[in-house]
Amino acid sequence: MPARTSIAVAAALVLGLTAVPLAAPAFADAPASARTTSAGPDAAALRAALAGLPDAEATAALVRVGGSDGSWRGSAGVHDLVSGRDADPKARFRAGSTTKVVTAALVLRLAAEGKVDLDATVQRYLPGLLSADFAPITVRQLLNHTSGIPAGAGLGETFEEVYAHRYDTLTPKDVVAGAVAKGPEFAPGARQHYLNINYTVLGMLVEKVTGDSYARQATRLVLRPAGMRHTSFPGTDPRIHGPHNSGYQAVSRPDGTTKMVDVTEWNQADRWAAGDMISTTADLERLLGALFRGRIVPGPQLQEMFTVPKGIDGASYSAGLQRFEHGGKVYWLKSGARYGYTAMVAATRDLSRTLVYSVNSTDAKGESMNPVAERIARAALK
Repeated sequence: MPARTSIAVAAALVLGLTAVPLAAPAFADAPASARTTSAGPDAAALRAALAGLPDAEATAALVRVGGSDGSWRGSAGVHDLVSGRDADPKARFRAGSTTKVVTAALVLRLAAEGKVDLDATVQRYLPGLLSADFAPITVRQLLNHTSGIPAGAGLGETFEEVYAHRYDTLTPKDVVAGAVAKGPEFAPGARQHYLNINYTVLGMLVEKVTGDSYARQATRLVLRPAGMRHTSFPGTDPRIHGPHNSGYQAVSRPDGTTKMVDVTEWNQADRWAAGDMISTTADLERLLGALFRGRIVPGPQLQEMFTVPKGIDGASYSAGLQRFEHGGKVYWLKSGARYGYTAMVAATRDLSRTLVYSVNSTDAKGESMNPVAERIARAALK
């Protein structure tokens, strides 16, 4: 992969840009307890991508590559730095913004059922949520990040600030109130700016039109139809229930050395419909296999997930996904990052090549792509 392509992959996958899925068995012959299966994808390159874990960049990695030419599975690293035992290949993890794939699918499913009109406005569904400073914003503009609503409130800017509040609750209502107080960032439809706030508002819209919680509706209309038995929305619960590998953040000490801070427990309530989901690589494969085949969202509405808004310079996001072209192929992607964990799903529209990974990154919210994640993407998407 040439340097320019590498930079493009890094930019796409790190900033929250991702999508897709599939499956297969296991063996062990690579360093760092890497386990793998079958033919098709470049197994040697994928094993090499996982070799050497844990290292300074990641403590564990779980990978699934699938498609029409075969499949491959691998895991490497450790369950935790204290015990040093092998990473659990079936571990649950914080899936971050891959949650948006579920939220988009849920909204589109409700649209197919006639409960949501994509051309109707936020002001119609949620009167009083936005101030009079905001022009009418459609549901579709929330889905493709062209709403102009600015970023919402948070619990700090630095790792140290947010870590101190990791057990505190910032509600979606508070997040949106912080955004509204800033006023519009731009006129609806004028630009595309990927922000969590769009999907936080969509979560509120789902609850308003269904009279039920976002989590229950997402489970009923998306997770269950996709067969996602190990995926959940934790709400204010800071724990990851069930088997999981610990997450860590590398923090510099005053003397120049680095310590690893355990960030496994964290209240993600402020991420909500934009990024609080806990899942597994197998479940994310199931989600996107079912989704791309039209088993969750009917064809007319599903096309929204493969439609980038026209007439906006640099636009690449659709409803829940992002378009990424590489090696003559178009991939639809979605990545996510929470402290201690990065994840990605990616696939061609016809599912001829799919990738799902979870990397326990030691700087998951950093500005550059995690080197382990980049090695995996290079090996899988070529």
